[in-house]
Amino acid sequence: MTRAVPDGLLTDLEVIRKDFPILERTLAGGQPLVYLDSANTSQKPQVVIDAMVDHLEHHNANIARAMHQLGAESTAAFEGARDKVAAFLNAPSRDEVIFTKNASEALNLVARTFPLTAGDRVVITEMEHHSNIVPWQLATERSGAELRWFGLTDDGQLDLSNIDELLTPQTKVVALTWVSNMLGTINPVAEIARRAHEVGAVVVLDASQAAPQLPVDVQAVGADFLAFTGHKVTGPTGIGVLWGRTELLDQLPPFLGGGEMIATVSMAKSTWAPIPHKFEAGTPPIVEAIGLGAALDYISHIGLERIHAHEQAITGYLLDGLASVSGVKVLGPTDPTARGGAVAFELDGVHPHDVAQLLDSRGIAVRAGHHCAKPAHKRYGVQSSTRASSYLYTTPAEIDALIDGLEHTKNYFKVG
Repeated sequence: MTRAVPDGLLTDLEVIRKDFPILERTLAGGQPLVYLDSANTSQKPQVVIDAMVDHLEHHNANIARAMHQLGAESTAAFEGARDKVAAFLNAPSRDEVIFTKNASEALNLVARTFPLTAGDRVVITEMEHHSNIVPWQLATERSGAELRWFGLTDDGQLDLSNIDELLTPQTKVVALTWVSNMLGTINPVAEIARRAHEVGAVVVLDASQAAPQLPVDVQAVGADFLAFTGHKVTGPTGIGVLWGRTELLDQLPPFLGGGEMIATVSMAKSTWAPIPHKFEAGTPPIVEAIGLGAALDYISHIGLERIHAHEQAITGYLLDGLASVSGVKVLGPTDPTARGGAVAFELDGVHPHDVAQLLDSRGIAVRAGHHCAKPAHKRYGVQSSTRASSYLYTTPAEIDALIDGLEHTKNYFKVG
């Protein structure tokens, strides 16, 4: 299947692909790898791999503890990564950047430490990843606060028709995803933040799917807290980020206790280090943070505006291709300018796991399941779905391979 190449693709796409060694792989049976699972985890460019290997080979030591040259080098590299994250987010202060092991831990940190009492309200949405549902369920159960949520429209958008009912002086927290990992929807987070602030609520943004493909400016968007994870922005696993406004982070109690998060310790009482260290107990993910810093350098060098344009172009090409396959139903918006690069869909008559396995036999990697978004699937009467997700290295030829693979799947299962 060959179609016209869409406008907006990265002009140096083939050069960029050479930065990712795994894209040269062939799989069992000699099939070339077609990687369409980047919303799950992105692939890593050689510069990220090299930065991590170089640190382990030449600078490895614990940070902020060792009074020797290696310790100083390791500390400088780790704190340099914090500077890079702050610049990436346009954070007012580097001290507002907290390193965690992933976005889930970052969101749990806020939900666990934010003060809630009976009579308070937390508002989330029906399209959230479980990492932005379960922590707030636990928080409201502990505190006696009320949990409410924005519903979804039939076309995969947030239903804001009852925003005045949900956002009241009782509302203390509004926690929502910037870009849905299942529906792909890009939410109007700046406007929701403005409305939330009018009633005195703080806004917690899950930017796990936004940070890889949109320019993220915490000051412009009006967030009070924002979380994202390294492994979706071409960085390693095991490293995430929580950004929060200084005055809020200063008020929150520690999330974990241990080394480095203290000012003083006695047998009777301890006091806490200032932010960010108050929230970074124990030895942190040092080499992972350095890898994240290298990854942010890499995508910033390419340019988030260019990456976003590429994602919109390749997603439009994917949506057009899926529309050509009878029996395919896309979940979420079908306008590529209103969504991110994760596209979940059903193939009538074939279970998503079977779709994924048959595609895998042709070297095509997609995800199948509920994508940690069971409530959103339930809203649309779907048990699970197949999800194809592109990124800055995805080519039209790979999308063509997916569409051909779906036609092959239909023929194999004799459906349609």
